[in-house]
Amino acid sequence: MQPFRSPSMPPEDRTLSPYTGHTRAHWEATADALLAAVAPYATEDQALYHLPGDRPSWSGRLSDGLEGYARTLLLAAFRRDEKALERYADGLAAGVSGVWPHIEHRSQPLVEAASVALALRLTRPLLWDRLSDGVRQRAAAWLGEALTAEPWPCNWELFPVTVGGFLQEIGYEPDSAQEAVDRGLERIEQWYVGDGWYTDGDGRPFDYYNGWAMHLYPVLHAWLAGDARLLDLYGGRLSAHLADYARLFGADGAPLYQGRSLTYRFATTAPLWLGALTGRTPLPPGETRRLASGALRYFLDRGAVDDRGLLTLGWHGPDSAVLQGYSGPASPYWASKAFLGLLLPADHEVWTAPEEPGPAERADAVTPIAAPNWLLQSTRSDGVVRLHNHGSEDVRYDPHYTRLAYSTVTVPSPAYDNTVTVGGDPSRTSIEPLGVGEGWAASRHTAGEGVRVTSLVVARGAAEVRAHLVAGAAPGTPVRVTGWTPTEGLGAELLPAHNLSGDLTGVTAEGPTLFTALARLTADQDPVPLAEVVSVRVADTGEIRVSWTDGPEVRIRLGDGEVAVSDDGEVAVSAGQ
Repeated sequence: MQPFRSPSMPPEDRTLSPYTGHTRAHWEATADALLAAVAPYATEDQALYHLPGDRPSWSGRLSDGLEGYARTLLLAAFRRDEKALERYADGLAAGVSGVWPHIEHRSQPLVEAASVALALRLTRPLLWDRLSDGVRQRAAAWLGEALTAEPWPCNWELFPVTVGGFLQEIGYEPDSAQEAVDRGLERIEQWYVGDGWYTDGDGRPFDYYNGWAMHLYPVLHAWLAGDARLLDLYGGRLSAHLADYARLFGADGAPLYQGRSLTYRFATTAPLWLGALTGRTPLPPGETRRLASGALRYFLDRGAVDDRGLLTLGWHGPDSAVLQGYSGPASPYWASKAFLGLLLPADHEVWTAPEEPGPAERADAVTPIAAPNWLLQSTRSDGVVRLHNHGSEDVRYDPHYTRLAYSTVTVPSPAYDNTVTVGGDPSRTSIEPLGVGEGWAASRHTAGEGVRVTSLVVARGAAEVRAHLVAGAAPGTPVRVTGWTPTEGLGAELLPAHNLSGDLTGVTAEGPTLFTALARLTADQDPVPLAEVVSVRVADTGEIRVSWTDGPEVRIRLGDGEVAVSDDGEVAVSAGQ
């Protein structure tokens, strides 16, 4: 894979940006190159962008063409490219004159209407105010369909909010517009779980939609509306979220490979810029830019843009494993959200401050995040971030939610990595969070009919101890434990510790049966042998004793849906039903 390099890309600046070499000029050059590359794929009237590819979304070619228009318009809006915006003005005039599909209940055009409305709101003097009265009337009427279109019950609730905010601003059906705003904001309250975290709808699906949707739209609406009350509310949540979010990036710039819509790639940087734009961030400006530029460069250097200058459907290069049914040729252009930072003026401190290291580069850390019931584990020596998932689930998109662990350097394996297989069944459903604490996280899940698995991970440095208590299985049921997928340049280890043979298999006994293993994922080339870093002993009472060579002994008791963890003789946490 050849790194993407625009002909106008300036030289690296390792003084201002010692970690990435990227400055505002690099972001501008990238935006310009992406906009230039899609221009030839516009229809003659500029209303649709039919990007090449043999994989249409389930919404069909017309909707996909609208998606190409809307998502690249958003990029032009953040870039404030007046020449490009002239083309999009022509396309808007044609689109709302009968080319674009109507916005119907739970239809993809509702999503794209939000991008169109946001772009128009951001560039009103450059685009909207220059349109004829007739075009404005038709555009407002087309967007107005979003005010009553029923969204899917997830982040889609925020698309009528975004449209309503713009229509209210221009005085189109202001009462209906305000109702749409109020209704959408009220609905997302049921999914706010505290500490800056939302679920993306009912259940416990936690992923990047927290940043590029659940925070982005309410905060931008409040900021653009000048609503201090809403900005304090949603901006405060964003700031709390960013304290955790910054830890989701590896030292190489990679975001964690977890969740759906991963083909949006560097859209993961949008909440970083949003915090700086609105003044709602705990991150220093140099750290914000370092994380954002690191993610942009990570993908540009690994084939995200093809030789035509187009974003591909995939992660590095083309990759169907990260796609969903709604993914069409233009879907990756929601990565346009990454260029939100260009709304900040060139003399803003986020562009002028020297880059500062991100969390994964500063120190080893094992960080519990209570809302999603995650444990984040990062190591400074190799910059790898690992996510131990004991609370996120969306069975529609397995394996990107249901595995026990994810990282910035591995991808879920079809062979079921980071899984407990009971009786040949590797499923992990009905995940119940049992708590997180200093260096540990635990959960219970269902694996097959009537089988319950209570799992706990204890981590320190790059090492892990994984314990699984299997209950409800018939005696003699085979159990297999898997860990990290071996990858070039990485050491992936899994060693049996209790009730597991050398091939990481065992069988259940009468009653609940405990299985433990040692695990490690590291990019260090010559690590201390894992068995010399940590050891595990299971007492006759069933107590698990974890001994670290450089830390205190940890004692663990697992029950069916219960966990207690202690060190130095004091119980730190006891969680369960």
